[in-house]
Amino acid sequence: MFNNKNILITGGTGSFGKKCTEILLKRYQPNKIIIFSRDELKQFEMSQTFPDKTFPCMRYFIGDVRDKERLSRAFRNVDYVIHAAAMKQVPAAEYNPFEAIKTNIIGAENIIDAAIDQKVKRVIALSTDKAANPINLYGATKLCSDKLFIAGNSYVGRDKTIFSVVRYGNVVGSRGSVIPFFFKKKAEGVLPITDPRMTRFWITLEQGVDFVINSFDLMVGGEVFVPKIPSMRITDIANAICPDCRLETVGIRAGEKLHEVMIPMDDARNTIEFDNYFVIKPAFRFFERRFLQEGGKELPDGFEYSSDKNEKWLSSDELKKMIQPVTP
Repeated sequence: MFNNKNILITGGTGSFGKKCTEILLKRYQPNKIIIFSRDELKQFEMSQTFPDKTFPCMRYFIGDVRDKERLSRAFRNVDYVIHAAAMKQVPAAEYNPFEAIKTNIIGAENIIDAAIDQKVKRVIALSTDKAANPINLYGATKLCSDKLFIAGNSYVGRDKTIFSVVRYGNVVGSRGSVIPFFFKKKAEGVLPITDPRMTRFWITLEQGVDFVINSFDLMVGGEVFVPKIPSMRITDIANAICPDCRLETVGIRAGEKLHEVMIPMDDARNTIEFDNYFVIKPAFRFFERRFLQEGGKELPDGFEYSSDKNEKWLSSDELKKMIQPVTP
């Protein structure tokens, strides 16, 4: 479905955007891939990896999701939008709350308006496990963003733009995540961990991109897609990276949870389960008809998809295979 289409990725110079671009170029023949971001240096560096002489479909647009007019220009004749731009560092969002709101919430509203005005066919916004029962500002802004994109389907009217959300857990090796941090600390012989009981959902970058690409084919508009992915304990990943290192417990940071949740119990009542993923249906009754023929099954009462209650757990060998591609 991506052949001969125009695809725009906001925040396209990030880890997800670069991997998504790589996969789209490898598997499909898009007419254009537009990288939309605000950092000219990162765009220059990415253009060295994907030069337009080798990949004539590549375009690099400087812009900010806070700028609705620039988005409208960039979205002209675009078929599909992947919204990956976000202010996502938890401490930075706590210290600069107005900036997080401008990017994560106002930016989401701008994308919805621009997509409808420019008649974009499909938009998928990337969410995070921190948007489920949020306890920090980053999670709260992403929950608000999710709600905006779902509600965006009711603003479309007679146009055919549809909006959906993809929510998944921590990405192995992403910038600012614990794995690169552990590798950096490995030489010191001591790995600081927040709490030995802590668990997290984990997914590789390629798995995340694959899930987003597949969701474009499945989406009917208004749903939140959640993949079934394994959990791991923070102690297991520390031991996989450096089994000889001493683990030092430093305590949970402000705004951090002991376990992450991707489908809270209240949302589970409105969720349907498939073999490899869940779909959280929208609360709007007039969207319900879209999901009647999906073939999923309802979840049992009291279900919650949390990292400590997960059925899938990574073994040490599986952890090492996931870590290997991002080993320095």
